[in-house]
Amino acid sequence: MITVTLPDGSTKQVENGAPVRAVAEAISPRLADAAIVADVDGKLVDLTYPLTHDARVRIVTNKNPEALEVYRHSTAHLLAAAVTALFPNVQCGIGPPLEDGFYYDFIVERPFVPEDLEAIEKKMKELASQDYIYERQMWPRQEAIDFFKKRGEPLKVQLIEEKTAGQKEVSVYTIKDRDVFVDFCVGPHVPSTSRLKAFKLTSTSNAYWKGDAKNAPMQRVYGTAFFSQKELDEHLARIEEARKRDHRKLGKELDLFQMHPVAPGAAFWTPRGTTLYNTLVAFCQERQKAAFQEIKTPLLYTKTLWETSGHWGKYRENMFLVLNTETNDHDMSLKPMNCPSHHLYFGTARRSYRELPLRYVTFDPLHRNELSGALAGLTRVRQFSQDDCHVYLREDQIASEVKFLMDFILGHYEAFGMKASIKFATRPEQRIGDDAMWDRAEAGLKSALEATGMPYTINAGDGAFYGPKIDFDVTDALGRSWQLGTIQLDYAAPERFDLTYVGEDNAEHRPVVIHRAVSGSLERFIAILIEHFAGAFPLWLAPVQAIVLPIADRHLEYAREVAAELDRAGLRVEVDDRSEKVNYKIREAQLMKIPYMLVVGDKEISDRAVAVRSQKKGDLGPRPLAQFVTDALAEVRAKALS
Repeated sequence: MITVTLPDGSTKQVENGAPVRAVAEAISPRLADAAIVADVDGKLVDLTYPLTHDARVRIVTNKNPEALEVYRHSTAHLLAAAVTALFPNVQCGIGPPLEDGFYYDFIVERPFVPEDLEAIEKKMKELASQDYIYERQMWPRQEAIDFFKKRGEPLKVQLIEEKTAGQKEVSVYTIKDRDVFVDFCVGPHVPSTSRLKAFKLTSTSNAYWKGDAKNAPMQRVYGTAFFSQKELDEHLARIEEARKRDHRKLGKELDLFQMHPVAPGAAFWTPRGTTLYNTLVAFCQERQKAAFQEIKTPLLYTKTLWETSGHWGKYRENMFLVLNTETNDHDMSLKPMNCPSHHLYFGTARRSYRELPLRYVTFDPLHRNELSGALAGLTRVRQFSQDDCHVYLREDQIASEVKFLMDFILGHYEAFGMKASIKFATRPEQRIGDDAMWDRAEAGLKSALEATGMPYTINAGDGAFYGPKIDFDVTDALGRSWQLGTIQLDYAAPERFDLTYVGEDNAEHRPVVIHRAVSGSLERFIAILIEHFAGAFPLWLAPVQAIVLPIADRHLEYAREVAAELDRAGLRVEVDDRSEKVNYKIREAQLMKIPYMLVVGDKEISDRAVAVRSQKKGDLGPRPLAQFVTDALAEVRAKALS
């Protein structure tokens, strides 16, 4: 008999060789019906996995977070089974689960069209209804290679040869049997196709085998899957809402920014967009003016700086290199980040322990050589600015500084009605510095993080190449997560740049550096804000805060007086002086998402008033002009979200 230890510490006895499903059945028939896969000694396995030694077992149902990834992986196999049934000459690539769905790549004779997706999805539902078993089989390696060669699937042959070198057997999964569908895969998978209840194919795109344009062109089919139709419907509704809120669409409609092919990855900010951009920068500057020092540094440096920082060896492919006409060599670069220039500036003067922590912040433009295919509106650009800060401090100040910076960062997101979750990222494979330095840095930052009492998760291997970091994932109005802020602890830079301060003992000491960003790039943050607010910004942030709408030409003079009064008060205002009906003007202002529309006619002139209409709340009725100004200024000062 085998002894199985359950998560609550209790044990069960099962026969040697019994499938792990037997454990679920021994607990309760209900659990056995709900089981999807199992965790055996920390490894996810199919329910048919044989237990041959004492083990810790956890039954995974749709209530466990890892279950959805398995569910989507199995749905990707179902997609491939449907495609191979409908298109016999297809070659299958790979089909992994994604954060919000799955995809599968195929080599096909012609691109898929919408009617193909409908037919494929119909076939998937047909296969799901047949309750076909997902079965893992171990085949001799050469048998698997020969099988897929004969089947006309050279991509599978290539994967097997690359990923199973030295193995005698390889893992494959069938749906029902090898004639219905078989794939080279390590699993695990759901027990049968009938478990796949709610899925939807969403789109197709062009792809290349292994992502390399030199390889075979492929068609990628995207889909998503959830445990219930209700969850699927809610997800599809969010996708549709996200499509309406797309910052590229709204950016054009609201006249905020433009992109041009002669400047790929760099935005042209319109007058309204520039106002939005500058308002956000001013907000950041106002919050930082008491505790931070803003500086400006050069944009172009010789490679000497980047060699000192380590970027020339680790990051050069992402930098825009500049030809030095004196040396006739690309030995200069536009700066892709502010860190080295801040370190350089810190080192230009003799620093005292009394100055620390010393916080430098910069809004300079940065340039990174992103691949053209990766550029996407404002979320992935080549030219951008960051609300970028570097803190120089003593080692004994780390805990208090991390607490201060975390409060500062979280307060920034709260101003926009967004919450954040926290991740602690540890050393990556590619890094500078020895293990002793990393041990010290990770221990110091983790201790400071834990001292705040904030919950966090571990993101192993995702640290910066010079140090561990705390990352902030921000959730927007649609429930989407964006990685924005970061706090990165760096022991390497002070050594590389020979940074020192004079301590209380009158001796020189190494400072510690903390890299801090709040918004990430301002461009990306504005894209997120456009979608978060659906373009309807709160009053304090809106590029145009009010528009005055005269009913007729005879009301135009008073409309301009109203606008002048608002302008003197510091509000951003326009007058719609077109010879159009007022209802048309209101509709246009609504589409431009201007927070307040002020209609003026004969009565408003005689009462020295405005008829107020809110973009969000509709008609608010007449109000004395002075009262509207007072109320609007109070709303701006409060940074009210609505």
